[in-house]
Amino acid sequence: MPEKAKVAVFISGKGTNMAALLYASRLPGSPYEIVLVASNNPAAEGLALARSEGVEIFALAHKGMTREDHDAAMEAAAKKAGAQVIALAGYMRILSPGFVKRWSGRMLNIHPSLLPKYPGLDTHARAIAAGDSHAGATVHLVTEELDSGETLGQIAVAIQANEGLDSLAERVRIAEHQLYPRVLADFVSRESDPQWLLQRVTELALALPETHERTSHGSPGFRVGSEKTGKFFAYFADQHHGTPHISLLVKCDSMDELEGLVEAQPHAYHKPAYYGASGWIGIILNRQGVDWDNVADWLQRSWRQVAPSRLTGLLDAADAF
Repeated sequence: MPEKAKVAVFISGKGTNMAALLYASRLPGSPYEIVLVASNNPAAEGLALARSEGVEIFALAHKGMTREDHDAAMEAAAKKAGAQVIALAGYMRILSPGFVKRWSGRMLNIHPSLLPKYPGLDTHARAIAAGDSHAGATVHLVTEELDSGETLGQIAVAIQANEGLDSLAERVRIAEHQLYPRVLADFVSRESDPQWLLQRVTELALALPETHERTSHGSPGFRVGSEKTGKFFAYFADQHHGTPHISLLVKCDSMDELEGLVEAQPHAYHKPAYYGASGWIGIILNRQGVDWDNVADWLQRSWRQVAPSRLTGLLDAADAF
């Protein structure tokens, strides 16, 4: 079984969504565990629940602190607990841009509407006033723009005739408790999903100038140059030659570099069969915490080794700006 993803949950109040995430994490086969429940409200009811369930807690009132300083303290607690993902669950704070950027692609939130409808507050009242047939909930990635990150999952809840706000809010809350654990589980599991990993690699590889995809020996490969004369600069290998790794194969600058990286960071790199003897290194992708900026850098390095000088010159000029 893959190692479980470590999740910190931020709350401000009762923590009912946190509780749903926590109890789901204890079911057989869950791919994540809750390692911290943190709050900007030391009196939050959810903290007592987490403590009673043996989960580490952290509480720090935000009053009198700058947004950046409070975010830094919350972030430090999450890192100390080993969190790889942050799940916001009724956390009533606008996060600082720096904090959001540092956790880009690793922080989720749940919102009580069918986004992009009704970002912000008073979602149920706005849905009823608009005459909508359904309200609902959305789990999305957190970005600097309020409630606008990539939608990871939604669930619709019918608005009944003459529906009141409290009644609708209660049924949406029940729906949230079904949605959030499943979406979080799917989200942390996608880092071991070959199709998702290949999609990420393909997007990065094809973003480089004059690149195209071509299968080589049954595996996806990426070339730079024309269809006739292009050269491979990367391969996607799914358990290549029986290894347990899903990896990206790229060119190293030297065999010394390859051997040094594999020895120093065996969790991140391996020497692939056949390709390794020719100076290709395998970047292991089916693991928690892959640095996709680093993957993009490796792709560009490998691309530069085989790309025509007219293209590398153009890229150098673009980088200068």
